[in-house]
Amino acid sequence: MTVRSIAVLDRTKEPGSGGEPLYLDCVNALYEQGRSDLRMVGGRYGLSSKEFTPPMIKAVFDNLAEASPKNHFTVGIDDDLSHTSLPFDPASSIEPDEVVRAQFFGLGADGTVGANKESIKIIGENTDHFAQGYFVYDSKKAGAMTISHLRFGPRRIRSTYLISKANFVACHQPFLLQQCDVLRDLAKGGTFLLNSPYDREQVWERLPESVQAKLIETQARFFVIDANKVASDYGMGGRINTIMQTCFFAISGVLPAQGAIQAIKNSICKTYAKKGDEIVQMNLRAVDETLAHLYEVEVPDAVVPIPSGSNGELKRAPEFVRNVLGEIMAGRGDRVPVSVLPNDGTYPTGTTQWEKRNLASEVPVWDPAVCIQCGKCVMVCPHAVIRSKAYEPAVLQGAPPLFKSAEARLPDWKGLKYTLQVAVEDCTGCGICVDVCPARNKSEARLKAINMQPQLPLRERERENWNLFLSIPEMDRRRVPTDHVRKMQIQQPLFEFSGACAGCGETPYIKLLTQLFGDRLIIANATGCSSIYGGNLPTTPYTKDVNGRGPAWANSLFEDNAEFGLGFRVSLDKQQEFAGELLQQLSPQAGRRLAMEILNACQRDEADIFDQRERVAELKRRLTSIGGPHAKRLLALADTLVRKSVWIVGGDGWGYDIGYGGLDHVLASGRNVKVLLLDTEVYSNTGGQCSKSTPRAAVAKFASGGKRAPKKDLGLMAMTYGSIYVASVAMGAKDEHTLKAFLEAEAYDGPALIIAYSHCIAHGINMTTANQNQKASVNCGQWLLYRYNPERLRLGENPLKLDSAEPHMKVADYFKLEQRFKMLDMTEPRAAKELLAQAQADVKTRRAFYEFLATRKFSPTPNL
Repeated sequence: MTVRSIAVLDRTKEPGSGGEPLYLDCVNALYEQGRSDLRMVGGRYGLSSKEFTPPMIKAVFDNLAEASPKNHFTVGIDDDLSHTSLPFDPASSIEPDEVVRAQFFGLGADGTVGANKESIKIIGENTDHFAQGYFVYDSKKAGAMTISHLRFGPRRIRSTYLISKANFVACHQPFLLQQCDVLRDLAKGGTFLLNSPYDREQVWERLPESVQAKLIETQARFFVIDANKVASDYGMGGRINTIMQTCFFAISGVLPAQGAIQAIKNSICKTYAKKGDEIVQMNLRAVDETLAHLYEVEVPDAVVPIPSGSNGELKRAPEFVRNVLGEIMAGRGDRVPVSVLPNDGTYPTGTTQWEKRNLASEVPVWDPAVCIQCGKCVMVCPHAVIRSKAYEPAVLQGAPPLFKSAEARLPDWKGLKYTLQVAVEDCTGCGICVDVCPARNKSEARLKAINMQPQLPLRERERENWNLFLSIPEMDRRRVPTDHVRKMQIQQPLFEFSGACAGCGETPYIKLLTQLFGDRLIIANATGCSSIYGGNLPTTPYTKDVNGRGPAWANSLFEDNAEFGLGFRVSLDKQQEFAGELLQQLSPQAGRRLAMEILNACQRDEADIFDQRERVAELKRRLTSIGGPHAKRLLALADTLVRKSVWIVGGDGWGYDIGYGGLDHVLASGRNVKVLLLDTEVYSNTGGQCSKSTPRAAVAKFASGGKRAPKKDLGLMAMTYGSIYVASVAMGAKDEHTLKAFLEAEAYDGPALIIAYSHCIAHGINMTTANQNQKASVNCGQWLLYRYNPERLRLGENPLKLDSAEPHMKVADYFKLEQRFKMLDMTEPRAAKELLAQAQADVKTRRAFYEFLATRKFSPTPNL
């Protein structure tokens, strides 16, 4: 045998062992065979799904060739603590020049990844080239950067790693040039395609200096198109994928121009056929117009100095955010050394405020003269970028000249100023706020109290205004009435700037939860969309108030999240019980009056909670001077004497399907836990599969012929216990009803279930007007609004209140608004007609049954 040395690579880490499993197995096998003449070393690669590239492989062989090779090494990780890393050159490449290597930088939901998947198919089917595609994106729902790596060439491709030298780079979103090094891998003589709103004369001087320098250094060709304008002109909104795909084929020359365009058109017809001829024609027209808007820019010889457009706010962030999270945000997470990572795995909260993604080309702008201060726009904003405050006029001294304010309209706030402020750099531009605004400009009917305007000219000004707005003190929560939307919407949300889809229907409910109960809120979250936008590194949207208090959030699995949340409640109740016992024992030393006030505190509203916190703070001060083991134990448990609000949060895939058994068990337990079920009527997080919540006739994965069975009535099932508060709400239909249900559920001393209608991009709707879809669902009776409160039984009242009016819209008219229903009519019209008739009958039957339940007479039952 010629083998003299072996490197064993493991994709795992076994702390405390003599080596990784495969390494130990190999050492043992060779020892038993008496092969002590072989030299063997072990190492780790690919940890945390890191790439394993040819330069890393070379580093392993180079190490093995050393006289004293490093054992128990790592490769691909900068281990500056235990110094186990092997050095390698990440920029080196072994790929032949005949392989075309392309990178495409886009955003989640802009169609970039989908278009490049189609490009791979087109190349593979229409040429003799072999083709390969890798797609890199994080788990944020939309708005996160995506990078598509495409290879194609005349020989079989065995490159199982990402591109490190690209001869074609496309940037589909111009702001990404400010956030990451898009041209890092551009090879000399390569081509750069940019989607930009600037014309031929302006575009060069609008590029960051580093981008200009890279284009000059690599002697690149530079092409530009305003894809957003083309998409807008042809009704495609932010979907620029077809346009940029056409540009790629036109520039790359992988196919003859006419052949490529025809292949794209064939792909469009095939891909969008189920979505209707209107969508198909829209994309075909965009393809025809694309080349007329594509132009090449001559690369100058010198860089034009421009002000830096990078994230300046990040410089004000804490050191950990700047040096660790900031690097991950910029796409340089692989370069972060081990020494700067938290050794206990904990990360700070409230870090989405430092991202400043600048996703929106247009953002809402407030008109104080028209605004009626209703708070609706603040309530429905999915990303908490619209905020309102009422404050003393003195705050405006020294304010920027363009900072907007108005006299507060509410009688309770007479003499105060009111401001509605937008965080334009965090806005996703969904436009839901404009759609729900009820106030019209009397002089120009098309305008409202809030209107969309281009973001770029507003960015610098509104950044300054936003920072001033944040410095305005929050109103004392004891002074904020929570009985109406317009009043309580000045409360600070403790959930902000999440990675949810633009226009998300789920996040406004979570934001409302944190506004109402956030500083004492404990959330058990089920895996799904709410875990992705709620707990996705590098940044966290759950944040804290000026006192350092905020929600406590933890995620569990689909199948056990309800039990997970019940565990929160049980443990808190036990700790509170133990704290009460200790307080009674220590009452002579701590003060009998204080002890009795704490133990007998009501804690029903914000004023009660505030007073209890003050008492507990005084107790903790006294305990520090008492000493002894009991005092130390009580000091650790004292905060449990302030009432906590435990909420179990998840989607319909969890609550209706996989986790239903646990949910039923927890609701039946009688414990004081609250459940917020975010009902999108489909498995949104995993690609749109059918759930038991999916309504009859809707098309989804595993129900391509339309769901044949009716939607599971989870609320009715919960009401049969008679001891559970149950509400069905739709914020877009009745926001005041939603607010009332949240307050009643939290006040109820027992289990509560709120089923919240959450529109979703998977419904195939215009997300800007998604709240109109919620209204339509309620107006046709497809979604019922009701509240079942067992407390009413004690008063001799019917516990069920049916809060939605008699349907005044046909189900068919509602179905026409959503692609998930329209698709069936196009593919199986006979089945669509049959299921529509059944769906209409379902509405009538269900409405009649709920009316019967809501009109029953009851007598007082004081013993309940």
